[in-house]
Amino acid sequence: MNPMSLMQLQQRFQIFQQEHPKIIAFFKAIGNDSMKEGTIIAVKVTTPDGKEIESNIKITANDITTFQQIMDIAKNR
Repeated sequence: MNPMSLMQLQQRFQIFQQEHPKIIAFFKAIGNDSMKEGTIIAVKVTTPDGKEIESNIKITANDITTFQQIMDIAKNR
């Protein structure tokens, strides 16, 4: 990955954290106990006009590794 792109991504992540402070706390809360293989994460999006879109994923070992790396990046910013 281009180092400049990585820096831009880090800046965007910082802005995201500032605008949505509860999301990191949420992932920390579920990270230690709930992030096990087989856990299901469900997401629901409601657009301003009321359209709802839902999806879910069943967590795999690879997902756990990815989430851990994302959280490590968040801690080291």
